[in-house]
Order: sequence, then C-alpha cells, then structure tokens
Amino acid sequence: MTSKEFVKNFSQEKQNILNSCFDNQSEYRTIVSTKIEELNLNEIQTEKFKDIISDLLTDTFYTILLGLDGSASIGNSQQSFKIFDEDDNLISENGDLEGLAYEYFHENK
Repeated sequence: MTSKEFVKNFSQEKQNILNSCFDNQSEYRTIVSTKIEELNLNEIQTEKFKDIISDLLTDTFYTILLGLDGSASIGNSQQSFKIFDEDDNLISENGDLEGLAYEYFHENK
C-alpha cells in the first residue's frame, strides 16, 4: 500500500461512517443511526446535521493523519511515526501524509 492508498482508505472510511450514521434501511443499523432517527428531524434539519457530522469526521480523520505524520499532536504528544504494512513495507514516514490528507479531506479528491 502506498501513502496515497493509505490516505484514500481513511477518506473512504470517513464516508462509510457518515453513510452508516444516516442509514435507516439496513438490517445492520448503527446505534448512531437509530439515535439520529429518534430525533425526528425534517429533511432540511437532517441535511444540516449530516453536514455537521461530515465536518466533524473530516476534522477527526484529518487530524489523526496529521498526527501520524508528525504535523499535529495526538493528545499531548507530537512526533512523527513510520507506518508499515503487515509485510513490513514502508507506507509512510515523516511528511508523506500531510499533503495527501489535505487533498482528500479539504479538496474533496
């Protein structure tokens, strides 16, 4: 896996989580989707709430990626990490994720 694939997978996971939060049809509904449905929001309110959740997930995933990259802190610690796949191939080291994360999470790649 490359750095680009790694970031792209985070972006896809963000979208999967967002979709699951507002999925009322699946037999495997999440606790979040049930709680959102219980709010009885109208269509406009639901879209606004979905935008808020999307922004929250974007900020969260983006910050995690920057934290792993050494560009932001995770908790009270800021350091860079080298990320390897299960075959011990280097996916990322200091500085590889920041630009890609910006593209995927703020430029809607």
